[in-house]
Amino acid sequence: MAGDLKVAVVGAGSWGTAFACIPASNGVDTIVWARRQELADAITTRHECPDYLPGVPLPASLRGTHDLEETLVGAHVVVMAIPSHAFRDVLKDVCSLVSTDASMISLTKGLEQNTLKRMTEVMRQEIDLPPWAFGTLTGPNLAKEIAQGQPAAAVIGFEDEDTAEKMQRAFMSPRFRVYTNQDVPGCELGGAIKNVIAIAAGIGDGMGFGDNSKAALITRGFAEMARLGTALGGKALTFAGLAGMGDLIATCTSPLSRNRHVGEELGKGRKIDEVIASMNMVAEGVKTSRVVVQLGERVGVQMPIAEHVVKVVHEGMSPDEALLSLMTREAEPEFLGLEQ
Repeated sequence: MAGDLKVAVVGAGSWGTAFACIPASNGVDTIVWARRQELADAITTRHECPDYLPGVPLPASLRGTHDLEETLVGAHVVVMAIPSHAFRDVLKDVCSLVSTDASMISLTKGLEQNTLKRMTEVMRQEIDLPPWAFGTLTGPNLAKEIAQGQPAAAVIGFEDEDTAEKMQRAFMSPRFRVYTNQDVPGCELGGAIKNVIAIAAGIGDGMGFGDNSKAALITRGFAEMARLGTALGGKALTFAGLAGMGDLIATCTSPLSRNRHVGEELGKGRKIDEVIASMNMVAEGVKTSRVVVQLGERVGVQMPIAEHVVKVVHEGMSPDEALLSLMTREAEPEFLGLEQ
């Protein structure tokens, strides 16, 4: 199968490049599109992504290009690794170049600001392909660890079981185990919501709290994820798996997590503009936090942690004020809003 397949990855950030290493290491013809020619050249000739994965060697067979047409011509699988705020604009350039028999995969763990849509919903709007052609890959996949070949697992989400299994075979490797899941909304929502919870977890770290606090935050954050995710059409079991709890744990605890880092700096007293300006990568939870709260309001789901992330990140509430507000809310049953 490897010799017959071409994978095009649109986006040479840390996760796009790290993901491209997987099929390339499997002997699959893999090319990654970069916005800048210098980065594309570094991937091809130096086998490195110096801007986002410095010092991590890339497979010699992995090619980079700044030419979108070169990236997409003849590609059987098109992988979108573009931040949510730029996703639709890049997709509009992609749509006329995608083969009619291609499958589209989103790696983006965010939601569109104005429409509140998931990325597969955006792709369905912009590209004239059958519904079964759109899916997502998600899970506890920190880019640097994946690029280094550390053992990891992920979920490939496609409504069509045959397509999911085809993608599973394409990306499975001895160091990257892929599971299938036909719950595309659940897979995407888990990846987006956990980034918001990770900011809250980072705030706790920045304030100097320990493991009790972190465990409580992750568990209650999971409850919010499951409540909202199921209300929006996801399946409860999805949130208990790699796309939900698995990704939540990794993003809330790892020092490699961008969203946790943002929260940690906020917990130390820094301002959000200062934190964002110091980063060269996107923390999706910053923009997604507002969308998550809006979705919760739309379907009548309580999202207290997400709401307080919005208050700290976007409305100037201090971490101390947010903590007091969260901890002194009206008492309630543990599984309020969750089916038992």
